[in-house]
Amino acid sequence: MTKAETPGVPLLEVRDLHVEFSTREGAAKAVNGVSYSVDAGETLAVLGESGSGKSVTAQTIMGILDTPPGRVTGGQILFRGEDLLTLPEEARRRVRGDKIAMIFQDALSALNPVLTVGSQLGEMFRVHRGFSRKAAKAKAVELMERVRIPAAKERVNDYPHQFSGGMRQRIMIAMALALEPDVIIADEPTTALDVTVQAQVMDLLAELQRDFHMGLILITHDLGVVADVADKIAVMYAGRIVENAPVHELYKRPAHPYTKGLLESIPRLDHKGKELYAIKGLPPSLTAIPSGCAFNPRCAMAQDICRTEVPPQVDVTERDGSPLGGRSSACHFWKETIHG
Repeated sequence: MTKAETPGVPLLEVRDLHVEFSTREGAAKAVNGVSYSVDAGETLAVLGESGSGKSVTAQTIMGILDTPPGRVTGGQILFRGEDLLTLPEEARRRVRGDKIAMIFQDALSALNPVLTVGSQLGEMFRVHRGFSRKAAKAKAVELMERVRIPAAKERVNDYPHQFSGGMRQRIMIAMALALEPDVIIADEPTTALDVTVQAQVMDLLAELQRDFHMGLILITHDLGVVADVADKIAVMYAGRIVENAPVHELYKRPAHPYTKGLLESIPRLDHKGKELYAIKGLPPSLTAIPSGCAFNPRCAMAQDICRTEVPPQVDVTERDGSPLGGRSSACHFWKETIHG
């Protein structure tokens, strides 16, 4: 698939995005100044615990944020340099699915239980491409074969409940691919799948991303899922990105205590018999985010400055000041974290 790329302009860029929700306890700041970008052929993993704001950011990109109670209070979402937040709803709808598509984490809930999967896949072509029902069904079979669903010609007439969890997720991937979008956002695509099926789904996503030269944003809380798939990682905590890094650099030398804690909490075979590390405490309420660094109540490195001043996002460097390309951290003590 040929992409019209503009040199120097990211395919998709989120710039200083702010999103909040009205609640009885006050405004919940779900997304607080998030910035990231993804290019064609690149995979960005957005990592964080539940409630970190990663899925809300994705919903805002797609234009499916529930408003009210949610509302965008600042920032831009640029697709090929054009701010999606300023587009009329009809123009935004044309982008959704056609240029940017999303794979939802719960395939059973996302699929209509009373329509066959062939009907749901074919609808994309009938609505967006003007296909006849027969032609749309043929495209549905083609897509099901593309994501390696066995006996696609027969199963195109089956309903969602007749498929396993892994097969339903493949159908969701096929639906996202239908119109050959430039960007796919995969929101926890392996949730509730066993480890073997998780690996199969991730391998399929990586293969399709390469074949179609798409930008892929992979939203997850699982560091193990992204190691072999992502090019770079943005780590989110309490609505803010706390670290950016190329994937293998982040695994080797994290530059934020939260990222370091996530890595240390991964079970390892060479730690047999040792107590599994866990980050103490819980993520903060988004209606009462701590002053200073939001992670400070859970951080072993926290000092007075962490409780009073919000750490800016700064470029991470080597000890001698030489740049580490693509790396940044929002921590007052990033040097101590990465260099020891």
